[in-house]
Amino acid sequence: MRESTAAGVVLASGAGTRVGAALNKVYLPVAGRRVVAWSLDAFAAAPGTGVLVLVIRPEDAPLAEEVVAELPVPVEIVAGGPTRQASELNALRHLAPRIADGTVDSVLLHDGARPLVKPELISAVLERTREDGGAVPGLAADDVVSMAGPDTVAGPLPGAIRVQTPQGFRARPLLAAYEQAAAEGFLGTDTASCMERFSTLPVRWVPGSAENVKITYPHDLAVAERFLLR
Repeated sequence: MRESTAAGVVLASGAGTRVGAALNKVYLPVAGRRVVAWSLDAFAAAPGTGVLVLVIRPEDAPLAEEVVAELPVPVEIVAGGPTRQASELNALRHLAPRIADGTVDSVLLHDGARPLVKPELISAVLERTREDGGAVPGLAADDVVSMAGPDTVAGPLPGAIRVQTPQGFRARPLLAAYEQAAAEGFLGTDTASCMERFSTLPVRWVPGSAENVKITYPHDLAVAERFLLR
């Protein structure tokens, strides 16, 4: 019987202009390595993740090759598309033969600008994905409020969470949902939103990590470096 594994897809095909650098932010240095290398390393160390895919901008190919050459496991490089969703679909189409034959049973999609993800969080998302079909990490958003009108605050929004990555889903329904979204021209806000529209799989919440920050602005690099050098 064929043994199934999970695929970790790390997305590095955005520009990240808000960080204020000419270089794609996932290749900026942090704690002695490029940002995206930390995420790939965490997936390599997470049990059950047997396939790693890095989605890139074609112009970043030399930097991507430099990063993967330093890693202890093989990483497959895939060119991204014009949107995040298109980039995710390119990765899923790359994995499609292994999804079809059952080699890849789950896919975890992660933002390469989150270098502080830990193997333990990846494993928790994968475990819940295999149990229920879909899982996202998140933190309670106690500071999120709803609006009663255009300029009136109604109060805290009960049950709100700040969603992080990786977001995990069973592979076959995920690929089918993304192909349907592409056929209908639907563009979701993240992986979970696409699955909620085109799949019946439940999307479960697992506790995220306050350290799992996204590099968006210049000061985020300094914060990430302090955590990584502890």
